[in-house]
Amino acid sequence: MTADGRAQVAEGGASADDPAPYFVRHVFVCTNERAAGHPRGCCKEKGSIGLRDYMKAKAKAMGLSGIRVNSAGCLDRCELGPTMVIYPEGVWYRVETRQDVDEVLEAHVARGERVARLMLRPEDGP
Repeated sequence: MTADGRAQVAEGGASADDPAPYFVRHVFVCTNERAAGHPRGCCKEKGSIGLRDYMKAKAKAMGLSGIRVNSAGCLDRCELGPTMVIYPEGVWYRVETRQDVDEVLEAHVARGERVARLMLRPEDGP
């Protein structure tokens, strides 16, 4: 058990028997909607659907291959949204504008760098 009472999960790792990844990077953008006035808020009310649509179109326009941008249900970081996570790295970002999306696509997805000012860390909550 972890300090917060959660069951420990074994860390994964690549196995020699694993198939090759289908995508180089998989981006999940939270588009969850909660009831109006919910205390945690939701990513949809913060514009995540438009940002996801823009990201999909921009990635295609940039000619990025091996990337998939998908909607995700609740990623459980509602208060910090709109949120997204990129795998296989497992790096979380808060993106609020098209400029933020551009920066994540150009730096993280295209060049494998990180956008420190937009990154969410575990200690950022919830």
